[in-house]
Amino acid sequence: MFPVEKFSKIPTPFYYYDLALLNETLTAVEAASPDPAFKVHYAVKANSNERILRMIADRGFGADTVSGGEIVRAIECGFKPEHIVFAGVGKTDAEISEAIRLGIGCFNVESAEELDVIIEHASRLGKVARVALRVNPEIDAHTHHFITTGLAENKFGIAMPMLDDLLHRCAESEWIDFRGLHFHIGSQITIGEPYIELCHRINRLTANIESTGIEIPTINVGGGLGINYDDPDADPIPDFQSYFDIFRQNLRLRPGQELHFELGRSVVGQCGSLISRVLYVKKGLEKQFVIIDAGFTDLIRPALYQAHHKIENISSDAAATHRYDVVGPICESSDTFGMNELLPHTHRGDLMALRSAGAYGEVMASQYNCRPLPPSYFSE
Repeated sequence: MFPVEKFSKIPTPFYYYDLALLNETLTAVEAASPDPAFKVHYAVKANSNERILRMIADRGFGADTVSGGEIVRAIECGFKPEHIVFAGVGKTDAEISEAIRLGIGCFNVESAEELDVIIEHASRLGKVARVALRVNPEIDAHTHHFITTGLAENKFGIAMPMLDDLLHRCAESEWIDFRGLHFHIGSQITIGEPYIELCHRINRLTANIESTGIEIPTINVGGGLGINYDDPDADPIPDFQSYFDIFRQNLRLRPGQELHFELGRSVVGQCGSLISRVLYVKKGLEKQFVIIDAGFTDLIRPALYQAHHKIENISSDAAATHRYDVVGPICESSDTFGMNELLPHTHRGDLMALRSAGAYGEVMASQYNCRPLPPSYFSE
């Protein structure tokens, strides 16, 4: 799978992207969502590498952004402004003003206070702003609490009791074009039940809103579809068919109504790996440590979310194995990628692959300890 001989000549650590797999994944998304009403946006926050973005934009996907910088990057990489949505609880005045000027497709509004600022800037610029209201649906996504976003305790979205007031404020403002409702319940969701519950809650909510005479042109159900971190080769492409079928079978769309999706991790997660080199195999009293040259500055998910990526020694095909703790060089005890990992007998200089690192990997890298950012290489 990996061109190890080529890797042996490249300084580590670095990210490696399998573009053939990314292309197959995009094709799978398209094949599973041919419905004219379905509009898929790629969540730029998952991976904003320019080559990755250009491939996705070339396939006609929209972009889900959460900052002014992501909007600019998306446009530079070929996404059409009218196909860009802008989410996030803390949009700055400068970001809001520039997004209106650029004519983005929609703001996903998270609060009454944000709506007021959008109206202020739209009026000043003399341009109508398209908005959807992000509703907090009070649904437990059964994922890590740091990436659960649909509960009342989370900072995201508008509470149900506050929604009516904002709907009327949208209707009353000449500077607002109300485009619909937005939902997002979490990330790395690997079971269907939370999405089914979301559909039922949306059905009840939209029926109540429409009974007052307010039309809802679009419904955005966010993203969150997870991937198989434990065995990426078993599921290199997520089951998009089952994912989209949940919404086909459970969500009641009106004639002419659009259904928007925001997929990130499920699109790019499996195509990327972090490649690192073994610096030392350190023998302790009770265990052995494989110390690699990649740290949480390069891949922070294990330290931040207690996440686990499959770790492979791609230099060795030895039958003999040993248990190791795989750790990085950063001066923090949390700089650990795996405990008690079963690996072939490992030696200084061996190349290691941390799999399923295409999402929330390179994009979250930092220069803590004055370390350089990891470069990226591609399969073609």
